[in-house]
Formats: sequence, structure tokens, C-alpha cells
Amino acid sequence: METGEAEGKRDIRRRIRDARRALSAGAVADADRRIAARALDLAGGLGARTVACYLAAPQEPPTTGFLAAARARGIRVILPLSRPGGQLVWADDDGTSRPGPLGVPEPAGPALGGDPLAEADLILAPAAAVDVRGTRLGWGLGYYDRALAAFAAPPPVYAVIYDVEVVDALPRESHDVPMSGALTPTRTLSFDR
Repeated sequence: METGEAEGKRDIRRRIRDARRALSAGAVADADRRIAARALDLAGGLGARTVACYLAAPQEPPTTGFLAAARARGIRVILPLSRPGGQLVWADDDGTSRPGPLGVPEPAGPALGGDPLAEADLILAPAAAVDVRGTRLGWGLGYYDRALAAFAAPPPVYAVIYDVEVVDALPRESHDVPMSGALTPTRTLSFDR
């Protein structure tokens, strides 16, 4: 990656973090409700029985409402645990969490054996931004890029972001796995990939 592109990505991430910090508690609660409804509709439309999601950090679009609603409806949700070397393993969502080694919330339950991500019918991924071609800008550590690259043909993967984080274009690198779509508080977008 060119130095200018790396600096551009850092600048985008900084602006997004600043904008997210400026959101009111009411706006975040409203986003949680709306994201939950959209995610349930998406999962239902896909007939998803297993969804890979994440526990949102304080500055990420919330997933709490979706996780509670999925548990109530009997949808299995698996959540990531970070491991050394930028690897993710997965645990079932049981409603409990603890701070992970990166300071983000992780499920408190044990890691599952095998490859539970391969059982997912839908993946809801954290992101800083997504462009209209499906390029996802993550937070720079590559955990999701590595996890998604293991698929020959991944299930539908939707980035969960706020509306203003859908942009016209982002730099795309060879390791970037295109998103199937983006889920925001007001829209569910699908991209050709």
C-alpha cells in the first residue's frame, strides 16, 4: 500500500471515530433498535439459522438489540474471540461478555472447536466504512480480512455501519474481501460482488 493511501485510511478512521463519539445516547439507542430490526429482516429473508456477528465496542454501531432478539427467536449467533496472530475463533452468544485482549467486548463463553464460521448463513461484520462497490474499511488489524479470506465462497457478508459511512470509493487492496452489502440504521444495501 502506498504511504498516501495508508495515511488516507488513517484519516478516514479518525474522522469516523470522532463522528461516532459525537453521537448522543439517544441516537445510539435508536440505531440499536433500527439495526436490530434490519438485521432480523435480513436474517429472515435469507433463512439464516446461524449468524456470525460481533459484540459492539462503545464507538461501533450497536448490536445488542439484534443479539437479544436473535436469542429470543432461536437464531444461533456466534461471536468472535481474538487470538494472537490476528486470528479469530468463535463462541456461541449466551448473553455474557468480558473485555477481550484488544479492549473490545468478547463473549465470555468458551471457544468452539472446528470451524463454526463455516456454518454461518450470514456474517455481520464491523467496519469503519464501506463504499458502493462493497469495499470494506476495517480498523486496520486485518482480523476479518483473514477470517473471510478462508472461504472459497463466503455466505452473505454485510458490514454494519452508520448511514454516513457508506461512501463513493475507498482504496481496495488485494486482501480485501468485498462485502455483499451494508446494514445501517435506515438502509440495507446489497452490492454486486
